[in-house]
Amino acid sequence: MTVVHAHNDKGLPGSHPTRQAVPVTFPDEVPVLSDGVVTLRGHHAGDVDGVLEQCTDPVSQQWTTVPVPYHREDARRFVIETPASAWAEGRWMFAVEATDGDGVPRFCGTVELRDEGNRRAEIAYGAHPWARGRGIVERALRLLLEWGFTEQRLRAVVWWANRGNWASRRTAWKLGFSCDGTVERWLAQRGDLLDGWVGVLHVDDDRSPRDEWLSVPVLTGEHVVLRGLRDDDVPRIVEACADERTSGWISAIGRPYTADLAREWVTSCTEGLASGRAVTWALADPGTDLLVGAVNAFGIRARHEAEIGYWTHPEARGRGLMTEACGLVARQRDRRWIEQINWRAPALTLEGREDPGTGSPTDASVSRARALGAVNRNPEAALAPAGFVCSDVTRDGPPGSHRLAEE
Repeated sequence: MTVVHAHNDKGLPGSHPTRQAVPVTFPDEVPVLSDGVVTLRGHHAGDVDGVLEQCTDPVSQQWTTVPVPYHREDARRFVIETPASAWAEGRWMFAVEATDGDGVPRFCGTVELRDEGNRRAEIAYGAHPWARGRGIVERALRLLLEWGFTEQRLRAVVWWANRGNWASRRTAWKLGFSCDGTVERWLAQRGDLLDGWVGVLHVDDDRSPRDEWLSVPVLTGEHVVLRGLRDDDVPRIVEACADERTSGWISAIGRPYTADLAREWVTSCTEGLASGRAVTWALADPGTDLLVGAVNAFGIRARHEAEIGYWTHPEARGRGLMTEACGLVARQRDRRWIEQINWRAPALTLEGREDPGTGSPTDASVSRARALGAVNRNPEAALAPAGFVCSDVTRDGPPGSHRLAEE
């Protein structure tokens, strides 16, 4: 969770934990922690400008509970008044400092452990814009956790973040925190209750990632580029998934398909990366960068096997783009995260549905898989209610330049 200006109790109803913290006199008794690159120390008057810059930053305001609008007096009060009361109440609050390229010390943010009693604490952190992407906050939190587990004898530290705060989640992931799911409408922010992610790190846990966080490599073909999904793809996603032919063959697509559903799907694709379960690419036109489809490898199991799925924007059908895209996925050089890709398509009719478009998408899907070198493990599966199955789309199959009559 990112640093807030007021403590929000997230204990279970009826819980009355016994606080263990011994009051600390600020600033004289606040320890100084350093790893030679990053230093944790008590706040001082010189931090006011840095706190003001951090708390007027749009990213900070989006993900924290800082007052909006934020004024210099708010920063002064946070630096001069808040730390003394925090340390007296068992909120172990440090300013983060690191030197810039000229060797000048800079305020980089605030990190905090909040005593929850019974040798438990909540971790909180927020970075100054200058410090983001430099590994400074991760270093600071490693210092903080080591101090908390060793000097404060903590047994467990909990992490919270607003759902969608991927930067906070990725930092917690690097430190070894679990991500145990979403708690709906739980975290307070300016009068609203927002969905929150929650995870935990125990004293005997490794402080390293528990699972792999997958990435989306950019794959460039002759007629299509595969890249990560972006927020500005949402209108094109809506056009594709609201199309009768697409929705007729993908039962999971909501009807009517809205921009909110598209944004939720983009979020779920990022979740697939974070959990190590799926990689999703946007198919983009090389000239315009407009989304023309999507392909994903999902259901990844132990870095061994996955299933491939895809859909094409109506404007892009019949051009062989999906054949090329699936070939790029199957034969990318860096496919260390998977050894085998399985392909599955419905039988020619499923649950009484006929092809809602001209020609058969399933025929095209079967042809595409065969063109890419798929091996049919079960020839009779096309007649089974579960659908037709081909597997082993491998990197040494036929070239991905096949053109299909129907997509």
